[in-house]
Amino acid sequence: MATSHKGLFLNQHKYVLDLLQEADMINSKHACTPLDSKLKINMEGEPLNNISHYQRLVGKLIYLNITRPDITYAVSLVSQFMHSPTMAHLNVVKRILRYLKGSVGRGILMKKNDTTQIMGYIDADWAGNAIDRKSTTSYCTFVRGNLVSWKSKKQNVIARSSADAEYRAMASTVCELIWLKGFLSDLGFHSSQSMSLFCDNQAAMHIASNPVFHERTKHIEVDCHYIRAQVQSKVIETVYTRSHDQLADIFTKPLSSSQFQRLLVKLGSINLLDPA
Repeated sequence: MATSHKGLFLNQHKYVLDLLQEADMINSKHACTPLDSKLKINMEGEPLNNISHYQRLVGKLIYLNITRPDITYAVSLVSQFMHSPTMAHLNVVKRILRYLKGSVGRGILMKKNDTTQIMGYIDADWAGNAIDRKSTTSYCTFVRGNLVSWKSKKQNVIARSSADAEYRAMASTVCELIWLKGFLSDLGFHSSQSMSLFCDNQAAMHIASNPVFHERTKHIEVDCHYIRAQVQSKVIETVYTRSHDQLADIFTKPLSSSQFQRLLVKLGSINLLDPA
C-alpha cells in the first residue's frame, strides 16, 4: 500500500514476485492478457501427477485477486478444476503467471472524488461454459467513483435465455449494493440517492421494472424478484449501457488485449511500473 496526493494505491508487488519465484517463472516471457481470447477449455487432457502443485498455485492466485481484478475471471476459471486438473489447465495457470510477470506493479488506485454515488455494473456470459453450458455471473461495484468489490462466478443452474442469465447476475449485484449501502450507513455515511445498476441487457431491465412479464419469468426463482421491489422503491435505478462500455465484461470472458486494457483503465486498475 502507498499513499500520495493522487490517492491510496493498493498493490501486492512482493507477493507476485514470490509467487513467480515459487513457480520458477521469474524469467518467463510475459503475456499481455491473463487468457488467450480464443481459449477453449475442457475436461480432457493428460491428468497431472502432482495436483497439490496446481492447487497451491491457484490458491495463491485467489489470494492475489484481493487487489487484482484483472485476473478475476481467469482465476475463477482455473479454480473449477482443483480436484482433477490436467496439463492443459496447468498451462492456463502458467499463462496467468506470465501475465503477472509483465504487470507486477499493477494495483488499484483509490482517489478522492466529488461524486457520492454508489453504483454497480453487471454482466453475464450466457451458456458460455462449454462443459456444462452454465452461465457466468459477474459484477463490480463502485463507491464514490472507486472500485470496491468485484466477482466472477459460474451460475448454479442453466439459464434458459440471456435475459435469465443477466437477471440472475442482477440479483447478486443488487444484494451486494444493498449490503454496501447498509455498511456505509453503519459507518455514518448516509445517502438517500438511488444506486445505479448498469446493465447491457434491455430484456432483463424490463423484467425488473415491469410487473406484467409473468409468462416470461415463470422459470426464474421467486427470490430473484427481490430486484423488482428495490427498483419500485427507488433504492435501485437500472441504467442501460452499451456492451462496449460494460465494465463487468472483463469478469465474464477472455477479451482482446485492446479491450482488456481499456476496461482496466476505467476500473481504476493501474500499473505503476508502466512508462509515463
